[in-house]
Amino acid sequence: MTPAKSTPLSPAETVVDNYFPLTASPAPFPKAPMGVMMSPAQLTPFSPAETVVDSYFPLTASPAPFPKAPMGVMMSPAQLTPFSPAETLVDGYFPFTASPDSPSKAPIGVTLSPARKYVLFSIFCLAPFLDAFNNSVLISAMPSLIIDLEITEGQSTWIMSVFQLTFASFLLVSGRISDVYNPKFAFIIGVGSLGVISLGAGFASDKILLIVLRAFSGIALSLIIKIFPEPVAQARALSAFGGSGSVGNILGLFVGAIFIQYASWHWTFWFLALLTVPIAFIGWLLIPREKAPSEGPKLKGLAKFLSLDLVGVSTLTVALVLLIFSLTSGSSSGWASPLVLVPLIISIIMIVSFFLWEKRIPVETAAIPPHTWFYPNFAVLISIALMPYFWWTTMFTMYTTLWQEVYGWSAMMTAAHMIPIGGLAFIVSMTGGFSRLISPKWIILTGQVLTIIACLLLSFATGPEKYFQFVIPGFILGTSGCQLMYTHTNIAIFKATPPAVAGTIGAIFNGALQLGSAIGLAASSSIETSVEAKHGGFDKYYGRAAVFYFLMGVLSLQALGVLIFYRVLPAESIDLEPKTVSGASSTENIAGEKCTEVQGKKGIC
Repeated sequence: MTPAKSTPLSPAETVVDNYFPLTASPAPFPKAPMGVMMSPAQLTPFSPAETVVDSYFPLTASPAPFPKAPMGVMMSPAQLTPFSPAETLVDGYFPFTASPDSPSKAPIGVTLSPARKYVLFSIFCLAPFLDAFNNSVLISAMPSLIIDLEITEGQSTWIMSVFQLTFASFLLVSGRISDVYNPKFAFIIGVGSLGVISLGAGFASDKILLIVLRAFSGIALSLIIKIFPEPVAQARALSAFGGSGSVGNILGLFVGAIFIQYASWHWTFWFLALLTVPIAFIGWLLIPREKAPSEGPKLKGLAKFLSLDLVGVSTLTVALVLLIFSLTSGSSSGWASPLVLVPLIISIIMIVSFFLWEKRIPVETAAIPPHTWFYPNFAVLISIALMPYFWWTTMFTMYTTLWQEVYGWSAMMTAAHMIPIGGLAFIVSMTGGFSRLISPKWIILTGQVLTIIACLLLSFATGPEKYFQFVIPGFILGTSGCQLMYTHTNIAIFKATPPAVAGTIGAIFNGALQLGSAIGLAASSSIETSVEAKHGGFDKYYGRAAVFYFLMGVLSLQALGVLIFYRVLPAESIDLEPKTVSGASSTENIAGEKCTEVQGKKGIC
């Protein structure tokens, strides 16, 4: 529809009528077919002061209303003038976009000032920041913590891995929890619980209690990651998220080092509590509450709880814990011992049972709906997602213990030598826009090749004098490669999947990142310990070099998989070029996507 065709009938008709035409007018505007994206010209805002929330759900009357859009039309960010060029957590925090099959949900009378939006965006970016910070702050403290609590090298892996396991598993239902119970309260409870648990962990004097509290920390943190950028114009949002995680990584190392050098490891947990509890309070004050939909099914009480796939997630969590236990026990008990084989076999059976369970239950309640594996390139991209956090966590833990316990470096000196990892990750996280010029396949392959070269260089870093010769180049290449994999795998996976399942896909992707880190760290630790037992012990570099050879092998297999199985999708299938249908016109959204208008039929995007 052109503006000329959309002359309003009367000044009394409201913007609400135009967006959600619930009442009939004597002579309604010409209607676009269902599912059609409206162009910016068709949706010229009433006033320059209109806010993001006003743009999405304008609730005030206009003397010159917008053209009518039928019920269920999803407007793109460009069509609705968001406060930033890319859709952000503030723009998309609450799931208000309607589909032809579901009613719209709009918060009544909510208006956000620009200052409030920026504060909220900063708060939501703390999700990846807290994830990275929660791990890296402990890495600096790990040598002291091992001595104080008399933790073995194998047990120290659990302090990192158990957090990542529960975080990864419960990410799969965290979005559903937010949908069922309210995203605002899920965020606040998650952040607040993380603070309280961290406070308790600071007082822990037993290694088992600390490991249990770390497991609950992972569950709490999973609740705060609710929204993932839509596949339209998500490059800048992903850059902001990746950048905040990189800052969390390097800042955590320095904060942990400061506490170890001038206080104790207990303060690494207490500082996290001091950071998160105020965030929960600010979120309670500033995050607008989502109104329940006036139409559609309403779940109450036990029905709400049963709609969560807790059986599936619990099964997967236990299976992964048993898998990690078998991997960490192999180096000390022997790979053929019952202590390794029994939990390994049980974990495999439980993982198979998890996928069979997911196939049986309704798709809308499944943590990982079976059909997701059949989206183009989905399985390949999830396998790639296992690597970035795996590589980073291995570098941090392995070099921290080497530099502090073998070379005798201070915690602060160790953190300073890690700066190339955090700095380069932040810079490379800004390359999201490259995916518009080059297929993500080739960018991901470039990242894999860079990381393979990095592992080769690091395998020769046999002493402190080799830091500038091998470690710095290895860190630069490896971090650049992993950040390229992280950013462009994220972009590619959203391009290949429908917007309607963005929340589920985002949860699976982020779960894969954490799962790769947990299992990879356990495998690396086991390999290092096994080699050190036969070749020179902990003070020698043979075990660490073996870990780099293992990483090179995994990366090579992944690169081969990308070359063979990753299909470069036609422009039409990833919504970057116009779709042409006989007798159809099209309107364009922010990403250059074209939505086909077919007379009398639902628009296709």
